[in-house]
Amino acid sequence: MFTAITHSQIYVLDQDEALDFYVGKLGLEVNTDADLGFMRWLTVNVPGDPEHQILLEKPGGPMMSEETAEQVRELVTKGAMGVTIFRVDDCRKTYETLLGKGVEFTQEPTEQPYGIDCGLRDPFGNAIRFTQPRG
Repeated sequence: MFTAITHSQIYVLDQDEALDFYVGKLGLEVNTDADLGFMRWLTVNVPGDPEHQILLEKPGGPMMSEETAEQVRELVTKGAMGVTIFRVDDCRKTYETLLGKGVEFTQEPTEQPYGIDCGLRDPFGNAIRFTQPRG
């Protein structure tokens, strides 16, 4: 049976802008950046965790028609494509660091029953949260 999740995916509208945000601001690292001809396979991961990669994928072929890709792009900009949640050791410190890098937040660090978390959106509209679990 299954033993691990190796890849997840986030739709982005511009992969170079996504690199600037996910690597330049959030501090993830590039795992793979390969031109496959029909698409750019661009994955990032949390530093030190190359086993779980996030594919920063542009909506389009070969997986979907242009009509479907346009619908997906609209849903991305509305923030309707789900959420990605990262774990951090210190939510408030991470918040301050990212705020200093110009990241715009949708929610400041907030005490929750499970720990402290906060929310932001990437440049395309995707919801991102990071959580400091209750210890």
